Amino acid sequence: MDILSTKDLKKIYGSGENVVYALAGVNLSVEKGEFVAIVGTSGSGKSTLLHMLGGLDRPTSGGVSVDGKEIFTLKDEALTIFRRRKIGFIFQNYNLVPVLNVYENIVLPVQLDGNEPDKGYIDSIIETLGLSSKLSNLPNNLSGGQQQRVAIARALAAKPAIILADEPTGNLDSRTSQDVMGLLKITSRKYIQTIVMITHNEEIAQLADRIIRIEDGHIVTGQNGGQIS
Repeated sequence: MDILSTKDLKKIYGSGENVVYALAGVNLSVEKGEFVAIVGTSGSGKSTLLHMLGGLDRPTSGGVSVDGKEIFTLKDEALTIFRRRKIGFIFQNYNLVPVLNVYENIVLPVQLDGNEPDKGYIDSIIETLGLSSKLSNLPNNLSGGQQQRVAIARALAAKPAIILADEPTGNLDSRTSQDVMGLLKITSRKYIQTIVMITHNEEIAQLADRIIRIEDGHIVTGQNGGQIS
């Protein structure tokens, strides 16, 4: 079952001779529980695509469906609420709140939605990611790899339909990158969590279930199932 799909997704900047197609009609689908890597060089359109998938920016035309909902039919406030409930984000720079400790950062998305965290589920995530001894620490007392683990836990906390990871190993050394990727793969399997990751790192991409390549705003290749054009 497709949990995420796009239809003729376009993002155009400028006009006339200065027109730039950041996305030139992208069609793709991702199945529930799949771990997909989107690979491309700088300027290929991969970051623009991720922003569209997450509802962080609106396309010039085309659509994105997340968990059966066409997200760009929603007005801004409703889209913000939908994004908070259905989409988890993992950023290259972690984006943790510096004045909140590890546990507070993890449960923040749930609390922002006015809900009580599912303690058993949160405890399971914390244990899986090896954060049990760090819960009272502030982010600036953690290594980069530990901060990224907290970001993964936070993305999982609200049980989103999809997780979007933007170069999640970009600020990490090679060994820590492998550790973080291993944890992403473990959490994807354990929680049947759909993950879409963008990266320029071919070695990191190989750890995903499927690789989709993007060039000049076009999907050019994919592998191991799924639909692309």
